[in-house]
Amino acid sequence: MKTYAMTREQIQAYAESLRMEERSESTVRKYASALTALYGRLPEDKSVTKERLLAWKAELSAKNAASTVNVMISAVNGFFAFLSWDALRVKQVKTQRRIYRDTDRELTKAEYMRLLNAARDKGNPRLYYLMQTLGSTGIRVSELRYVTVEALRTGSATVNCKGKQRVILIPKKLRKKLLAYCGERNIVSGPAFVTRNGKPLNRSNVWKELQRLCEYAHVKRRKVFPHNFRHLFAVTFYRMEKDIAKLADFLGHASINTTRIYIMESGAEHERQMEKLGLVV
Repeated sequence: MKTYAMTREQIQAYAESLRMEERSESTVRKYASALTALYGRLPEDKSVTKERLLAWKAELSAKNAASTVNVMISAVNGFFAFLSWDALRVKQVKTQRRIYRDTDRELTKAEYMRLLNAARDKGNPRLYYLMQTLGSTGIRVSELRYVTVEALRTGSATVNCKGKQRVILIPKKLRKKLLAYCGERNIVSGPAFVTRNGKPLNRSNVWKELQRLCEYAHVKRRKVFPHNFRHLFAVTFYRMEKDIAKLADFLGHASINTTRIYIMESGAEHERQMEKLGLVV
């Protein structure tokens, strides 16, 4: 069977091709990390065969969730397509679609309010308003840089993400609060949320601040990460409006199937619904 020799230069070239396709930097890093991990598992001559890939897949599947394994498989399959090594492509791990969320990862509205109160009590207005911005608009943390003073004045922000452009409406009450916040900090233009050096906050900055808040707010750390505020927005919006198409537009999803992931109910809610059936006597 034909073998192929893998090099670090090929990985770098593939990463650059992803950037040229305007893939997000987080995706580029994730794919490059998966390929580097595979590279490290190869023998000294760095030869790749289908048998070695299948063994690698089995090893990953034994230690990781199927979703994690499939991300890594997507990375290597894309890499093989880039190099025209089509004979090496492997199938993803088949999974049954989950119908409910993990309760241990679900951020409730009550917990959200505790986090807000904690940020306010600890004298951190930036984090206080940042959480409200994520929670009330459903934007990704990477899109915070588009919430500028100019956008606050007009009431909407134009976001460019993953090669797509969409307009995000900013609630009037939030605009008023954020403009006052910017005025107090002499932020007259550009992003509303910046570091001490005036640079836009990134995912790492936000995550670290949120984690420091958990103990004070009595909220489990596993529930508190930037993307969970987007999930909270989606669940809250859907419970009120029951309009998945409109929600998909708000979230910037090309497929409603992606939106369905955001509005899955918790296992506890499913259990309550089953109890209501009255089929156990």
